[in-house]
Amino acid sequence: MGLVGTAAVRDGGGAALPHGFWAAVRVWLEKPQVANRRLCGAAIEAEGTVPLGEGGEASAPLGVVWGGGSGAGPEGRAASAGAAELSRLWREVCGQLPAGHGHLPSPLTPWGGPGRCSKLRAVLRTLLPRGRPGGPPAPPTKELAVQDVYNGTVTFLPLEENSEGKYQVKKCNIYQIQLTHVKDEEWSVSIVAPFPEDWFSDGIAYPRLAWLGNELLSKLVKWSVEQKPSEFKSTLSLISVAKYSKVYQDLKEKYKEMVKVWPEVTDPEKFVYEDVAIATYLLILWEEERQEKGLTKKQSFVDLGCGNGLLVHILNNEGHSGRGIDVRRRKIWDMYGPETHLEESTIMPGDSHLFPDTDWLIGNHSDELTPWIPVLAARSSYSCCYFVLPCCFFDFHGKYSRKQSKKTQYREYLDFVTQVGFVCGFHVEEDCLRIPSTKRVSLIGKNRTYPPTERALIDKQITQYINNRQTCAVVTCDRRVGFNHNDCTDGVSKEAGSELSENETETAGTIWMPGFQPREKVEQIRNCASLPRDFVDDVVLNVANLLLNAAPQKSCSNMHGGNTNTWNQGESLSLKEVAERLSKETLKRLKSEYGGLQTLLKNNHQVFEVLNGRVHIRDWRKEKPSRKTKPEVKRRLSAEAFKTRLCWFFIHHPDGCSLPSESCPYAHGTEELRQSQIIKKKKHIQ
Repeated sequence: MGLVGTAAVRDGGGAALPHGFWAAVRVWLEKPQVANRRLCGAAIEAEGTVPLGEGGEASAPLGVVWGGGSGAGPEGRAASAGAAELSRLWREVCGQLPAGHGHLPSPLTPWGGPGRCSKLRAVLRTLLPRGRPGGPPAPPTKELAVQDVYNGTVTFLPLEENSEGKYQVKKCNIYQIQLTHVKDEEWSVSIVAPFPEDWFSDGIAYPRLAWLGNELLSKLVKWSVEQKPSEFKSTLSLISVAKYSKVYQDLKEKYKEMVKVWPEVTDPEKFVYEDVAIATYLLILWEEERQEKGLTKKQSFVDLGCGNGLLVHILNNEGHSGRGIDVRRRKIWDMYGPETHLEESTIMPGDSHLFPDTDWLIGNHSDELTPWIPVLAARSSYSCCYFVLPCCFFDFHGKYSRKQSKKTQYREYLDFVTQVGFVCGFHVEEDCLRIPSTKRVSLIGKNRTYPPTERALIDKQITQYINNRQTCAVVTCDRRVGFNHNDCTDGVSKEAGSELSENETETAGTIWMPGFQPREKVEQIRNCASLPRDFVDDVVLNVANLLLNAAPQKSCSNMHGGNTNTWNQGESLSLKEVAERLSKETLKRLKSEYGGLQTLLKNNHQVFEVLNGRVHIRDWRKEKPSRKTKPEVKRRLSAEAFKTRLCWFFIHHPDGCSLPSESCPYAHGTEELRQSQIIKKKKHIQ
């Protein structure tokens, strides 16, 4: 009667289960937010083995059965220190279970087996709810998860604290996840609740039973057989998730008004909440550093390549002295006020851009400065630390060139920046941030690998490494036969540039790499938007004619006013085929733009559709009608743009437009043209 849901699992290779099941359970334990979006995470408070039955002491955490766990972070350290507390809690819980003496109520699978497995594995966790709009987040919920490897079960016991500070089991919300071996490669995963009729759903930590039996169960099944070792660390593995949750909600509420007044062309929600999340991470990281080192003064910082400056603004407001430097001033800088310190300046890696009195250097999507930040930190002072969030791939001398095909480009670049940190004498730590970005891995250099007396030796090592990278790039460009690329990728003191003369070392003291190219002060628009209109129109017409005249032609039937008409949609051509048929002068002009031909064609959305590297003429009859659920802003913009541009097909296509005038969003002739509402608004403002 207590079966919430069950699902069949097939272990095709015979190697995934049962280990994959325990790995899936571990995900649900440590990262419940990936399934339950109303949670922001979980904090592991204590973890260890407990005896089957009453009494006994909890042993130290093992972490083997669970697939390793995340014991490196603050929660992992707390779990190690909580064995005694876990033992006390276990004794209290055992006596409260409905069947008494630590026995589980039916239909849950009892713990242990005859003469086997006298130990169970217990994890005490705290579920952390997300913030609620217009109010504080719900209080955290504690839960004791008990794993029985012998029977393939993990039982979740919700805990409530009474007025005496003792925990009691919330019996109505007990549930168990079970793994059963059916035969051969066939398994099943089930979720069972002993008291389904009394289940209390708070909509946050405890959703409805139907959600457990459908959503959670399906994810557990998927994770059990598709678990792949991640090439990145767990999210927020170096800081307290509980602290992060609270501080993030506070800062999000404090700075949410920035979204409404954002003057930049970038997406306000993405950039505001991303910088709030990064600021939250740094504030907690720095707070824990002060506790570790016994410091009272808040850390100072310099944000190199600070962009919109919001991260600097938040950190300044939260009591950290510091400034941001960027090659180009942003409009939003004027909104922050004098207490936010931002400078418009070009940073050239060299002795003139060292920061000896700064505690931390920050590189948040710092592009060409990213590999230089560990170097700047190492040479600024022995106590200077750094935080980088790599995005675009740059080496010391320009764009980063891939060396390995077995890794993703992102992973390879992170390894390169990590190696730079090691060469500079840092213990480099890696962590994943919780931000709305695909590039969310941060690298942190907080502690040194060498004593202060060896700074000169490390500095020479850094110079040799930078020169090796530059020499490697030059030789690679020469494409000389017999050159071994591996000679230059990792070596601090390999052949090329390993012996530096005194003159070379002295020269490197002013500007460390004379060929370094900083970002341009004026951002160039190179997305084909600045090309002359006549040139764009000619390219569009030429490409359209290529597609229309390609054999065989595609004719699509259409009904207008009861008559059957055929409308020539033309053929599709690959981008390469299109490029081969354009003039050299046209291609040369397009080459200077980001994306080139493809960008121009995509910009002309009315005429073309580019799918999987092939160019098609767009057939507007096949366009899906706009959804009613489209955000109001986008619906309003669509309405304002209606009939404000001429229909290209009405003017240029041999069969005219495939849509009747009343259905086409573009004007069939000048008499249908409407004035753009955007232009009207601009005139009104002026």
